[in-house]
Amino acid sequence: MIRLVTSQFTEDAEDRLAGDALATFVACAHAMLDPTTPENQLRRLEPRLLAQLPTLRALGVFELFDVRDPALAALLADEE
Repeated sequence: MIRLVTSQFTEDAEDRLAGDALATFVACAHAMLDPTTPENQLRRLEPRLLAQLPTLRALGVFELFDVRDPALAALLADEE
């Protein structure tokens, strides 16, 4: 379980939402970067990954960490 501690998220429900968003994003990203992931699964993962962006941006995750994979970074940049 990922537990995020920030000054902006003080209630347990919000902490879980933030942790769930990060865990979902990372899991989807790993699967999308795996060359053995079937195309139909990639189509299901992309909207789940993108749905996490508002929460992760609100947390400032992308101000702290860079996405190193060029294709994934381009996908995220297209969503800005």
